[in-house]
Amino acid sequence: MGRNSRGPEQELELQHTIQISEAKQDLLKSMHQRISATPQLLSKSSGHSNCSIYRVPKTLIDVNGTAYKPDIVSVGPFHHGEPGLQMIQEHKWRFLGDLLNRTRSKGLSLEDYLRAVEPLETKARGCYSETIRFTTDEFLEILVLDGCFIIELFRKIGKVVPIEHDDPLISLRVYSFFLRDFIRLENQIPFFILQQLFDLSLMPGEESGPSLAKLALIFFNNTLQRPEEVITKHASTPGRHLLDFLRSSFIPTDHEETKQGNSSQNQVIQCISKLRRAGIDLKPGDEDSFLVVKFQHGVIEMPSVSIDTFMSCFMINCIAFEQCQTKCSRHFTTYATLLDCLVNTGKDVEFLSDRNIVENYFGTDAELAKFINDLGKDVTFDIENSYLGNLFYEVNKYYKSGWHVQWASFRYTYFSSPWSFISALAAFVLLLLTVAQTFYTILAYIKPPPDPK
Repeated sequence: MGRNSRGPEQELELQHTIQISEAKQDLLKSMHQRISATPQLLSKSSGHSNCSIYRVPKTLIDVNGTAYKPDIVSVGPFHHGEPGLQMIQEHKWRFLGDLLNRTRSKGLSLEDYLRAVEPLETKARGCYSETIRFTTDEFLEILVLDGCFIIELFRKIGKVVPIEHDDPLISLRVYSFFLRDFIRLENQIPFFILQQLFDLSLMPGEESGPSLAKLALIFFNNTLQRPEEVITKHASTPGRHLLDFLRSSFIPTDHEETKQGNSSQNQVIQCISKLRRAGIDLKPGDEDSFLVVKFQHGVIEMPSVSIDTFMSCFMINCIAFEQCQTKCSRHFTTYATLLDCLVNTGKDVEFLSDRNIVENYFGTDAELAKFINDLGKDVTFDIENSYLGNLFYEVNKYYKSGWHVQWASFRYTYFSSPWSFISALAAFVLLLLTVAQTFYTILAYIKPPPDPK
């Protein structure tokens, strides 16, 4: 018998296999296409360190709603062309025209700006967590148009170039929307694109003027109101994009994230009312950044922070960025966790306001308490490797320690206000009178008075 001869059962099996393959040919073709397809919604490059601009996970959107999406101006490809953002889109072209008119004297044209960004296209695409659907020409147009609009706006607000007094985009009403839209995670373009366009558009004599980073800090400082020395200090440390750059300017250089405290006992701390009963007080700190929180001698020192619509949007997007970025510190996530621990109700917010730790421009105390509690929802937090890990450990250690906690609880209960003191004093006097009455009653029974007869 030949080597290739088959028995009846083998022939039947082969025919059956062929029939199945023919019947499932369309299915197999479809499955192979999906296997070889490139992921679109979460690209492979999103795991690289270069990736820094993300679509926010649905779990965070469910908590914070539209805080990650622009109100009036799109920046970058994620929200480009969306309805409701076309009004400012028209003004972007006007700002681009202003920039081209000014730099034409040094021989630059629109083609030069496109040519400057073109070598960076692949690197820029890799910064986004999704595969960019736009062609090369469309993507370059977005980068140049949005980038030039941002740096031209920075120059006008920073008074580097003249401002038309009747320019509708410089009015405070529109300006506040720009502040928030420029720090939304989904609404970013890479900082190196901005820097490339900024350097190219520098006019003679502007080399010694403010850098792009300093102009960006000046732009946001109209709402943050930080001292000039703080702006100068952070003007040389650009980030991955505007959100990351502004976030980095709040992170103190000497507060590294390292494993701190006792890992077997590390846990989050109690709310303000319980800490105060244990004799732990809270006072305003004097550091430049509200992230610098200290604990010593039973006192938590927290620098003042103003929470308004901008700061709330900023915190939300910083936390989302820290949750998505693989190689990134978690300073804002840790700070949000601290606030979430301290605040349970509007009374806790009222206490922080009375101590000048929180300036509430957000809403009622109850509304701000809800916002603070929402900040800590559905976020990943590693207490052992957080920059406040040692603070959590020391506060808990003090909270659980001996006699001073009992004495502090007694003082908090009976001497925290004049009325509680009066009530305690009245109860004490009543107790003394009751004891005296009982004593004299017993004394009269044991040693009755002599019979007058």
